[in-house]
Amino acid sequence: MTQVRGGEISMILQDPMQALNPVFNIENQVGEAIKIHQGLKGDSLWKKIVDSLQKVRIPAPDTRAKDFPHQLSGGMRQRVVGAIGISSAPSVIIADEPTTSLDVTIQAAYLRLLRQIQQEEGVAIIFITHDFGIVAKMCDRVAVMYAGRIVEVSDVRTIFNEPLHEYTKALIGSVPKLEEKTGRLPQIEGQPPLLYDLPEGDAFAPRSPLKFDEADAKGRPPLVEVKPGHWVQLSKSSVADYDKFAHLIEK
Repeated sequence: MTQVRGGEISMILQDPMQALNPVFNIENQVGEAIKIHQGLKGDSLWKKIVDSLQKVRIPAPDTRAKDFPHQLSGGMRQRVVGAIGISSAPSVIIADEPTTSLDVTIQAAYLRLLRQIQQEEGVAIIFITHDFGIVAKMCDRVAVMYAGRIVEVSDVRTIFNEPLHEYTKALIGSVPKLEEKTGRLPQIEGQPPLLYDLPEGDAFAPRSPLKFDEADAKGRPPLVEVKPGHWVQLSKSSVADYDKFAHLIEK
């Protein structure tokens, strides 16, 4: 797993000040993964560190590599975390709320950068986010999760235009639209379940606006492919068109 972590799969964490070690300079922190996974030393290691910083558009990378995290701006620290993520040419990067600590202008630039890296390096990026603006801008497919379980999966266009699960609908409905006059935004009644004490059945059923079905409280609803590439956790309590798709459960 040591070879997989950082080598095949790497991660960009949401808070670069927590992800970066304040007592080591950027050279040490970017170079660590390269030494472990590529075995580089000396000049070849230094060139790879500078190259990784250049890829995330750090100006004067050979100088900035000697700096410590506190000497960089928030946007540059987030770019350094990205440089660490791509330094060993992974197949997958997990980006956990990578723009949370950035202001809107820097956020847009950082998202463009990640898109460019994805195209140039051919790496797959998994975004973990609650920001539907980022989802619409960056993602090809979306998995909506509730209480640690996937409730709906489809391409971005379908998720936004034809959501089936009531939780997905509520999430999309909670985002105000600039072109429409908005009053009170919809909210989901009740409280989310405790993750250490999840119910046996449909975790969303007690909060669903649909009629609560006792059967959904007893067994976990199946994840059903209702259309090619569109999967939904199908239950009477969480999908309004349940009867339309019920016959697919057996398949």
